[in-house]
Amino acid sequence: MADYAALKKGGFMRQKQKNNFSLRIRVVGGHLDAKQLAKVAEVSEKYGEGYVHLTSRQGVEIPFIKLDQIDEVKAALAEGNVVPGVCGPRVRTITACQGAAICPSGCIDTYTLAEELDERYFGRELPHKFKFGVTGCHNNCLKAEENDVGIKGGIKVAWQEEKCIQCGVCVKACREGAIILEDGKISVDSSKCNFCGRCTKACPTDAYDNTHGYIVSFGGIFGNHINRGKTVIPFIEDHEKLLKVCDAAINFFEKNANAGERLKFTIDRVGEDKFNKEILEAYENE
Repeated sequence: MADYAALKKGGFMRQKQKNNFSLRIRVVGGHLDAKQLAKVAEVSEKYGEGYVHLTSRQGVEIPFIKLDQIDEVKAALAEGNVVPGVCGPRVRTITACQGAAICPSGCIDTYTLAEELDERYFGRELPHKFKFGVTGCHNNCLKAEENDVGIKGGIKVAWQEEKCIQCGVCVKACREGAIILEDGKISVDSSKCNFCGRCTKACPTDAYDNTHGYIVSFGGIFGNHINRGKTVIPFIEDHEKLLKVCDAAINFFEKNANAGERLKFTIDRVGEDKFNKEILEAYENE
């Protein structure tokens, strides 16, 4: 008899058609190379019905895989370095936009970070599903706040008077009204700055010192319930501290969540103050 729980854990989701499965492929940061794509196409032709489904989280699914051909399918995919994904109560594949490596708006290398997070957390068993999303800037193509942990690239700026030509381009670029040009000097209201980096990207003379970093949100959901994730620390500069707060979020969830409960509802039940305290302690701990 088929072990449907094990199959689901390995990315094979039961269809309404008996003994048919839709196989979810592990696609990290939305990235597949040409060899992988060719192998997916080959497998979908040979074992499926000649097409794939692209999911809302950058996944690729091959429908109509037959129960008695699952081992053949896994072996065939492995020839093209294609790995099944996961379903159920565990850390899902990390999603990411193209980020600073490709996109002019990008503030961080999203794909490298997605690979790192995937290696660190992928498939970890938890009380319920857990999703990471990495987006490169405030255009927010990956909708970071919809994820249990959302990571958004940002830039903290510091004006350099000696390089400034008082052109006012940065003032126009700022959508938060955080920059003022008055009497030949720029002032940045840090209480209004959201670290989008538009000012420094627009500046023609590089009159801003830049610190690239991360804006992390927790508790996002987009499903039967919708909730926008919240930030605890406005801006994280250090990469290791980013990983520490991600660890803290997952550990909190693992310790406190009930089966079938997403992070947002665990935070609500246990207490936002307690969750925030653990995140801050992880961030501040040297």
